Amino acid sequence: MCDTFVATPEATVDGSVIFAKNSDREPNEAQAIEYHPAKVYKKGEDLELTYITIPQAKETRGVLLSRPFWIWGAEMGVNDAGVAIGNESVFTKLPMRKEKKLLGMDMLRLGLERADTAEGALDVIVELLKEYGQGGQAGYEEKLLYHNSFIIADTKEAWVLETADNEWAAVKVKGVRSISNRITIGTEFDRSSPGLVDTAIKKGWCKSESEFDFDRCYSDWFFTTFSMAWARCARTQKLVDGGAGKIEPTMMMNYLRDHNLDGGIYKPQSRIFMDEICMHAANPVSRMSQTTGSLVAHLTGKINTHWITGTAAPCTSIFKPFYFEAG
Repeated sequence: MCDTFVATPEATVDGSVIFAKNSDREPNEAQAIEYHPAKVYKKGEDLELTYITIPQAKETRGVLLSRPFWIWGAEMGVNDAGVAIGNESVFTKLPMRKEKKLLGMDMLRLGLERADTAEGALDVIVELLKEYGQGGQAGYEEKLLYHNSFIIADTKEAWVLETADNEWAAVKVKGVRSISNRITIGTEFDRSSPGLVDTAIKKGWCKSESEFDFDRCYSDWFFTTFSMAWARCARTQKLVDGGAGKIEPTMMMNYLRDHNLDGGIYKPQSRIFMDEICMHAANPVSRMSQTTGSLVAHLTGKINTHWITGTAAPCTSIFKPFYFEAG
């Protein structure tokens, strides 16, 4: 389970875009911090992803990734053009496929390698989704299947992209926005797959286009509820709403360290469910996830600073800066 949020220029103290994410994975799943420089490839080369092979792009951008060690893709990352992406698992009424296809983490890395703007990365991801589909085990030891959502940001703007199998909707962020392990887009969106509404009508989830609500029509209630996604998303949205107009990187780091307390001392043993932004794993039934890495990308359009922990639990971690200009 994860949490991702973003502040666009009207919500930050310096007119930048600031992106933040906690990657929550299995507690013993190592997450590597990797830099891959831009590269030019020969025509006809193939690219081996986690489960499938696709044609390699002619050129790729330089990327900084936070990558679960057994996956080709990444949980979060940035590229040398100032694009940042984080993904979330979401659970929908459409089938979560066991067939080995694209993982959300693969789509994320491909978006970073092949695009120089946020909307360009969105285009890359939805075209890949259309051509190859998403599917395959996404957990290391846990037999976990899910669909994916993303926050995609650059130095000027940000987008939320949420998927259900091959269907999707996207909305351009105004001010601040938070996502978690749930569909957050409702009746209003800027872009969508051609069959998004028709599929919901055919399935009987709504009667007409005027009744369509992406969240209400497509969300799986049980897994979305069990993951505590509504509570965590409400918490992060409350935090970024409260900071709107004065948000800066340190503030976003503090949000990632949040334990959903309004005063008092945090006691990990007192928590039962996965309702913390800074996630601490405990029992293997209702608290199986651990924050295994965190990222804050300060996208100024000049020299972008990417703050990354590379360690679990941001409440006890140091955010260290990375600059593409430094190599």
